[in-house]
Amino acid sequence: MLFVVSCTTGLEKKSDPAGPFRFEEFTIARLQQGYDNGDFTVADVVQAYIDRIEAIDDSGPMLNAVIQVNPDALAIAVQLDSELKEGKKRGPMHGVPVLLKDNIDTHDQMETTAGSRALAGSHPLQDSYVAMKLREAGAVIIGKANLSEWANFRGNLSSSGWSGVGGQTKNPYVLDRNPCGSSSGSGVAVSANLCMIAIGTETNGSIVCPSTANGIVGIKPTVGLLSRSGIVPISFTQDTPGPMARTVTDAAIALGALAGIDPGDSKTAASEGKYLTDYTPFLKEDGLKGKRLGWYTSARGTHFKVDTLMQKTVDFLKSQGAEVIEIDNIYSREAGSLSFQVLLWEFRDGLNKYFASLGENAPVKSVEELIAFNNGDSIEMRYYDQDLVIEAQKKGDVNSPEFQEILAKMNRLVREEGIDRVMKENNLDAFIAPTGAPAWKTDLVNGDSFHVSSSSPAAIAGYPNITVPMGYIDGLPVGISFFGRAWSEPLLIEIAFAFESITRQRRAPQFLPTLPFEAVN
Repeated sequence: MLFVVSCTTGLEKKSDPAGPFRFEEFTIARLQQGYDNGDFTVADVVQAYIDRIEAIDDSGPMLNAVIQVNPDALAIAVQLDSELKEGKKRGPMHGVPVLLKDNIDTHDQMETTAGSRALAGSHPLQDSYVAMKLREAGAVIIGKANLSEWANFRGNLSSSGWSGVGGQTKNPYVLDRNPCGSSSGSGVAVSANLCMIAIGTETNGSIVCPSTANGIVGIKPTVGLLSRSGIVPISFTQDTPGPMARTVTDAAIALGALAGIDPGDSKTAASEGKYLTDYTPFLKEDGLKGKRLGWYTSARGTHFKVDTLMQKTVDFLKSQGAEVIEIDNIYSREAGSLSFQVLLWEFRDGLNKYFASLGENAPVKSVEELIAFNNGDSIEMRYYDQDLVIEAQKKGDVNSPEFQEILAKMNRLVREEGIDRVMKENNLDAFIAPTGAPAWKTDLVNGDSFHVSSSSPAAIAGYPNITVPMGYIDGLPVGISFFGRAWSEPLLIEIAFAFESITRQRRAPQFLPTLPFEAVN
């Protein structure tokens, strides 16, 4: 079943600019089957993806999705091939090519920059917990993905997917369209088959928005399910990494590989008895039957094409045995303004701690030094300012009674008096909402042009959110979000997989330079 809204004439898929790709739209299961059958080696796969990055990201459409390729990737692949020859496979992630958003530390030859020229040449002293878990699982980290600089928490009129290090990332469906962010390169790379899995990070929308804009699946987990150790922070309260993939199954496999309690991240202690190392048992094709879903309608009336697509989707969900209840409000809007204050306070504190973790060779050692660096760099200040960094620098100690009062009130409004209350009163299994609107044209003068977003309730609460391709509007993908209570990943995966298995909306991008009807105007 394919949901398409508005005219799609002339949007047929063009030939791949890099030519046929042997592993196009491969799933993890198909990859593992090939390894088992001896159809190809890990080195074959890794080399093919590196070649594709060169052909598409650097030379062809120049997506700017990848900041750097791991010079050790092939050596790692050879080692993993040796293990396969000995009959050893570390699990379903063995030999899977993965890109990390470039705010996730790796202790290797790659830098970790958060997209900022201030961190050029920065080599963390150890792997992030996420990188460590991936290596243990046998994944091959083939490079670092571009992002909205500092995860898009820097200033006004920013363009998602732009960083001082990586430039502007492009949407692979229509190249003059924006990829959304801040995990822009991660979303684009997965969609364009530059990797099989990417790891993004989200504070509010930074996994789910680039997933919807690039026609892929993104899982924003409960804060604490995955460790944030070794990730350049915005907010201790809201930040989380999460997997981005072309299917719910692949995202679920990656989620299980990443979960675990990390002594270096106190938030993960709350996942004791709640996290799983395998989420695949919840991939149930009948997962919609009997579910009560709350349709979060706050954005209805903003974009009539999104409204039309969402209504068709709601009708479909009902036809599959789900009950849908309209919910126009989940939480007090005051929680949003409180969240902004929390981010400002925690950004300063978190960044200073991150800079300290880099040791004496840290390129910058404080937020104060970062501000001074940006002021003296013509590229960093070319398109937008750094007002958020300046405002964060003015904030005080996060242990102060003032901040703790703000944090407690925000949590109460969005959790106990918000999501938890509404779900209990309506006996809901999950909420649904359009993840966003079709991608806007990239504009480095005026910045981003958001129309629809549903990420805030789950993001502010620190609760899980999964987005899955829902359909297309004028050839541009739009996703549906499934979100709910803390630690409800198994239930959300069940619902999301059932939706995906019947609708099968994902289709590879077209790499169009612009939409045909725009080109003639």
